[in-house]
Amino acid sequence: MTRPGTASTREAFISGLMEVAADDPRAVLISVDSLKSLRATPFAEKYPDRLFDLGIAEQNAVAFAAGLAASGLHPFIGGYAGFISMRAFEQVRTFVAYPGLNVKFAGMNGGIYGGEREGATHQSFEDLAVLRSIPGLTIVVPADAGQVRKAVRAIAAREGPAYIRIGSGFEPVIFEDSRGFELGRPRILEEYGNDAALFCCGPIVKRVLEAAKILVADGLGTLVVEVHTLKPLDVDGVAAILEHTGAAVTVEDHSIIGGLGSAIAEIIAEDVPAAALVRVGLRDIFPSSGEAESLLDHYGMSISDIVAAAGRVVRKKASRLAHSYRGRRAT
Repeated sequence: MTRPGTASTREAFISGLMEVAADDPRAVLISVDSLKSLRATPFAEKYPDRLFDLGIAEQNAVAFAAGLAASGLHPFIGGYAGFISMRAFEQVRTFVAYPGLNVKFAGMNGGIYGGEREGATHQSFEDLAVLRSIPGLTIVVPADAGQVRKAVRAIAAREGPAYIRIGSGFEPVIFEDSRGFELGRPRILEEYGNDAALFCCGPIVKRVLEAAKILVADGLGTLVVEVHTLKPLDVDGVAAILEHTGAAVTVEDHSIIGGLGSAIAEIIAEDVPAAALVRVGLRDIFPSSGEAESLLDHYGMSISDIVAAAGRVVRKKASRLAHSYRGRRAT
């Protein structure tokens, strides 16, 4: 059951996987006592011999998936994002990513959009930071259910390990279903001007789009850039946008440490050091459970917070330009 204006990314993951399974007889699903939470009953009914439920045993499930992949199958694992990324980190790293095996992971309950009841133990605000550190692991953070379904097909077509972040089942619908999905490239969603770039990923993209409309009405033109593929990150593409705007705001339903904000900061540090940056996200705390939209407001990720962050970064950019101009005159 969904709510008005929302669609389930969990159901979309299974829908995408069933499309993959129809074309790829190697595709199998591994559940970690998550069949119902994954909304995977349709897969179980259609492909009962391609479903493995291993119970609450994420470490064992990842090792099992590695064995299946090494034997020529194409396993997909669905479970809580925090348990895949942290409880089974060693197995993801050593048994899947190190040998480059073709295992795909779907992490549920990513971010504040990840759930209303479970609390910090079952909601994940660190998964992207943790998994970004693993070499060779593709990481995808689609914005809504339609994009999840297409992203599943995209990562299935790419050989090697991959992780897709999904939510609780009540994510906002952002795009028309006709919108495509291209793995690996940031996507400019709106282009109101070049005062700043607003980089974002996941369901919070909806808030960024709304903030950009407010900003342009107030005389500040921004680019809205969706970075759905966090890894491998299109460094050249992001750097070109940073060169064009000279200022960036990152907005993510994740800790500001290690996720999208850190990824953009790394590009600035190495390739566009003159660019200014402000990060919007969870600020090094464990949040509470509750209704997602209210919690995003409470923890500094409201539309007004995004608008304010854009104002700050533009002022930082102006200050840097002024300082640079004074320095040139002094010499």
